[in-house]
Amino acid sequence: MRTNSTDEVSRRQFLIDNARRLLGVSVAPMLGSSLATSAHAKEGSKNANPARSVIFLNMDGGMSHVDTFDIKSGNKKVNSIESSIKGFKVANYLPQTAKVLNECTVINSMTSKVGAHPQGQYLLHKNYTPLGTIIHPSLGAWVTREAGRVNEELPGYVAVNTPAGHTGGGWMGANYSAALVGKPEEGLKNVDRYHSVSEKDFNDRLKIADALNAKFHQNYATPEVKGYAGLFDEAVKVMNSEDLEAFKISKESSQMRSAYGMTDFGQGCLLARRLVEVGVRYIEVTLGGWDTHYDNFTGVEARCKELDQAYAQLINDLKSKGLLESTMVVLASEFGRGPVQPQYNDGRSHHASSFTSIIAGGGVNKGMVYGQTSKDAMKVASDPVTIYDLNSTIAYGLGLDAHKVVYSPGKRPFRIAGSDKEKGAPVTSIFT
Repeated sequence: MRTNSTDEVSRRQFLIDNARRLLGVSVAPMLGSSLATSAHAKEGSKNANPARSVIFLNMDGGMSHVDTFDIKSGNKKVNSIESSIKGFKVANYLPQTAKVLNECTVINSMTSKVGAHPQGQYLLHKNYTPLGTIIHPSLGAWVTREAGRVNEELPGYVAVNTPAGHTGGGWMGANYSAALVGKPEEGLKNVDRYHSVSEKDFNDRLKIADALNAKFHQNYATPEVKGYAGLFDEAVKVMNSEDLEAFKISKESSQMRSAYGMTDFGQGCLLARRLVEVGVRYIEVTLGGWDTHYDNFTGVEARCKELDQAYAQLINDLKSKGLLESTMVVLASEFGRGPVQPQYNDGRSHHASSFTSIIAGGGVNKGMVYGQTSKDAMKVASDPVTIYDLNSTIAYGLGLDAHKVVYSPGKRPFRIAGSDKEKGAPVTSIFT
């Protein structure tokens, strides 16, 4: 089914305008939040101890695996250091991460056929290749639909510093899209009632909005519009939730905030930990800037410094709070980087044939390295894992059946695992 983007914008604007005029509140960040409770049961799962939540750390731009987690002896530009996994070395840019890898499974045999950023990020998030006839839901939307919300008063899916195009509900509808957070310190914006609107006026306006919505949904009974049914009730539920405080990282001590690093990514990871604590099912935090065509080593070192502090603190923090075993922390990129190109000041180009992902917590094996690459790290030598496999593995970790067929409103079959042509399988051997 093709989505008419013009109609979608007009429907969104209709609801936004009514919210502003009638309720005295902007619910713009909730138009697309996963605020619907799923009634779907978990079917076909073989994971006896499923995780509760996922924190997905998106290394947008193509993280250079060969300069981070797959250091080879021929790499003369990066010094390696020992990690907490015996015999496994990482870049010296990652000293704190090296200490927590004994909590992780490092997958050094990722492989893909997609070497362009838009298509690669689409695949990483949706487990399908783009089609002109349909927009696929993101993995967070799948998880929210199939696993349901843990906390009924908060969005089940939150994305921090991530483009809306990566985190949409697709054919599932806008109610399965992520609640978007830009600056982590700003939290979920526009969820407070305007000071000039009293509670009585607010409730009176809500009744008017409900009446208008009922008429609107009757006149435009399309799947897209049905996805907005109950929007205001859900928005009010969020607004009145005590757990909304979890979005306010200013409640954390200055020492804790500094421990994560005072960057958008660092503070985003802190926000992710806070959201896991109150039962948000799926949180994504994006760290961009990995597209190092020019001067790769300067760029990688800068990104690693930002990643290293936040990632290690997140793992340690979750562990100290007893949340790591119930939370899968997935670090992934759309592809890796190729051989050094001296003509571009030692830049590296896109390389999809081999790259690295890391999973911590959620019942995965601790201190495990899965798969190997060739001597130059440019090809997978053993145990290849596709992006389809990775996303299927995340689903498995949550106790979901990645191969369960779900039909779109147009009666087309879809699975978390991907299409019949390119379908993944969970890597169950990395779980304890």
